[in-house]
Amino acid sequence: NLSSQDQRLGLFTAFNHAQIKELINNFNPDLWWFDGDWEQSAEKWKAREIRGMILEASPDAIINSRLQGYGDYATPEQGLPASRPAERYWELCMTINDSWGYQQNDRNFKTPGQIIWIFAECISKGGNLLLDIGPKADGTIPDEEVTVLKALGKWTSKHSEAIYGTSAGLPAGYFHGPSTISRDSTMLYLFVSGDPRGQVMLEGVRNKINRIYVVGNGTKLTWKEYLKPYWSTNAGLLFIDVPEAVLDEHLTVLAVALDGKLRRIGAPAVLAS
Repeated sequence: NLSSQDQRLGLFTAFNHAQIKELINNFNPDLWWFDGDWEQSAEKWKAREIRGMILEASPDAIINSRLQGYGDYATPEQGLPASRPAERYWELCMTINDSWGYQQNDRNFKTPGQIIWIFAECISKGGNLLLDIGPKADGTIPDEEVTVLKALGKWTSKHSEAIYGTSAGLPAGYFHGPSTISRDSTMLYLFVSGDPRGQVMLEGVRNKINRIYVVGNGTKLTWKEYLKPYWSTNAGLLFIDVPEAVLDEHLTVLAVALDGKLRRIGAPAVLAS
């Protein structure tokens, strides 16, 4: 009956809070990642009390969204958001194949190129990628996952300037692919997949372009500009020459150095996040 269900939930809630107190007393984590939460209301979980308990011990602790409205950042799962989420902070939770944890029969591994592209889409929209791996019972990581992780690490090291310390990139319609913006908004990074057939197009940027180069090797690129956006009220068109010889194995990144903070058609203020 309902009363016995409430009683069982009360016992579990007390146990749950005791476990959280034990983690605080023994480890006092900086980041708390809850799962579930949809089974009960925030009131029944006593979510507000949980948040208060954590922040009392560590005021700077970060809590994920799965605390019924008392978290700090969103956690979409498996499906990449089609556009930038409304939440200021978010993180995509995704498996490296189709399973959480190790499943010996799950051979549907994503390729290094697919993971790198998903990661680029996440940072382009102002988010992070939380990539799950599944170690075997002996603690070793399957070879297929090692291959992906090594490729991802090699690629992020090569393109670190376009990743770390950057903010979300251009909205849809300015460039057909992911992008990021430097902390001071004077550098625009364009992520180019595959062979762009010689050129990529950027539109609507009002700044003068100081230089364009390939991230990771520094090769300077040439470009042609139409409808100069720093004097025209129309969207400017920039065609960047991208020789096949400079293409990355997985995802090429171009750096566009601007004459100041980014200015774009249709945006009165500097892009920042």
